[in-house]
Amino acid sequence: MLTPKSFSLLRLLNAEAPGAGPTLAAQLEIPKGRLPALIQELEAAGIGITRVPGRGYQLAKPYHRFDLAVWRDACVALGASLPIDIKKKPRQQTVLHPSVIHTVEDVQTPQSLTLEWAEQIDSTSSELMRRIPRHDIHGLALTTEWQSEGRGRRGRPWLGLPGGSLMFSLGWRFEQGAGFLAGMSLAMSVAVARALEKEGFTGIELKWPNDLVHRYHKLGGILVELNGDALGPSQAVIGVALNLVLPKTARGDIPQAVSDLASIKKDLPSREALLARVLLEMASALADYAQRGFVAFAPEWQRRHTYQNKPVKLLLPDGQTVRGTVAGVDASGALVLAEGSEVSKDSRRGRYTAGEISLRRA
Repeated sequence: MLTPKSFSLLRLLNAEAPGAGPTLAAQLEIPKGRLPALIQELEAAGIGITRVPGRGYQLAKPYHRFDLAVWRDACVALGASLPIDIKKKPRQQTVLHPSVIHTVEDVQTPQSLTLEWAEQIDSTSSELMRRIPRHDIHGLALTTEWQSEGRGRRGRPWLGLPGGSLMFSLGWRFEQGAGFLAGMSLAMSVAVARALEKEGFTGIELKWPNDLVHRYHKLGGILVELNGDALGPSQAVIGVALNLVLPKTARGDIPQAVSDLASIKKDLPSREALLARVLLEMASALADYAQRGFVAFAPEWQRRHTYQNKPVKLLLPDGQTVRGTVAGVDASGALVLAEGSEVSKDSRRGRYTAGEISLRRA
């Protein structure tokens, strides 16, 4: 787990010249003997550190901390409207982005997009959920370099690397209740896939219910958490995590096949430019979802589904396994399996709202 001292060391190691151990310890105001432990913390988080004999330590690759001013400029370049304001707080900054206009059947995205940055936090989604009783989180996004308790579906931990991942959560308010939002994670995966394609990434596919994949390897995931009345209004916190650059040393800690955007396209956009694109695409999609629900996204989602019309195994939450062929998803985002040899009108079909699918081997 990274600590404030870890990040302080990370910034010091980002200098052009290596830093000697005693000098680094003095700058950090720590005993010399504690420095190796901080070095190990960074390496355990997937950050490569080079030992230069006789000179000290240096990062194997430069570390670029998220820059809100660059994000602001990227929003403007993509057509977002001014004014934009930057506020500074201890270890946190906010960019206000009023009147982000996208028209979807004469529907405009509501209010402003606000981006906050925190160097480290337990979870961006948890933080936004904690704010709901006291603040309006509609249009508020929170991004970070490091999550100590980042999580995916079913409470699993999510590994994100400082500078090598894009991790953020976006809050949004709906007049409808939780039932209307059942397909939200699928709709948002479509929005993120659209954004990635606009940035030049090809071959992006989706895996039910919330993964972005490339050649069956996971690139990222989406987790939606809800708060509110069953009949509405309700608030959604949409957590998104994307692997930008995932070192081989870090992949060994992940119990599934994973990939990163750097494997698809060598000239990666900056994290700031990518987040600007993704947030604007999500805002447009959310405005559409509020009017038409998941039905507006279902055909495109099915076109992008990497397992569409393929034989799969579905592991249910109670441990049971169902075998069948993916027929698609229904209007609520539930997976529809043809529990026969192929998809046909005569196939017996099952509808599933939870579980994990994998290709069924012949």
